[in-house]
Amino acid sequence: MLYVPLLYSGGWLASRPLALVSPSLRPDQVNLAGAVLALVLLLLTLPLRLRRAWGIDQPWRQLGLVAPVPAVLRALVRGLLKALLLLGLVSFVLLITGNARWAGVLSGGAAANALALGAGVGFAEELLFRGWFLGELDRHLGANRALIVQAVVFALVHPWYRLPGLGAAGLLGGLVMLGLVLALQRRADGGVLWGAIGLHGGLVGGWFALQAGLLSLSPTAPGWMSGPGGMAPNPIGGLVGWLGLGALLWVRWRWWRRA
Repeated sequence: MLYVPLLYSGGWLASRPLALVSPSLRPDQVNLAGAVLALVLLLLTLPLRLRRAWGIDQPWRQLGLVAPVPAVLRALVRGLLKALLLLGLVSFVLLITGNARWAGVLSGGAAANALALGAGVGFAEELLFRGWFLGELDRHLGANRALIVQAVVFALVHPWYRLPGLGAAGLLGGLVMLGLVLALQRRADGGVLWGAIGLHGGLVGGWFALQAGLLSLSPTAPGWMSGPGGMAPNPIGGLVGWLGLGALLWVRWRWWRRA
């Protein structure tokens, strides 16, 4: 289990000289470079690790990244559609309650950032959590206990603790539910990971696009509705996000029982 922390540490250390070479870089930009380096290390070393530790000959297929093209496209579209439905639900409730108005403005740069953010976060976190980590846990704990543990760990490593009081609890609970939804999405897709990538990336990139100009959120919008975080809320931590994730869990419940 120290495999990924060591890779992340290696990427973090390798990125430190960037601050000396280019002093204009912000700390968050240097940290982002470290995360990218860690992802590159993961992609380079993961096949060898899985061949040795799991005893498999096709690691990318085992992780759900390599599959027949129709299965990949079907899973990806299903994941993206679920992300669209969830974000549509949050936006609809905010609009009809007067807590947001539709601005419909999105610059080319913001759209590119949304696509890059969604693709990067969706791919990296799903490969890590619903690919490698879930597979490791499954071998030690069994399918259903592994599903729960990966969701809890996925939630805990996100910065929910930076929020005060009920906001932190709401975001933590939403992250656990999202981790369960993503794992069940992969299970429903027959082990193909691209549905979870589409759902996760669609939520991240789509919410960024909404906040970047498509949706104008009222400063008085209640956190229980829009999600905790003030003017930069995370919708999965609010009541509407919980209801949407709960609906997805209900739809996928039969796949929990098929483990």
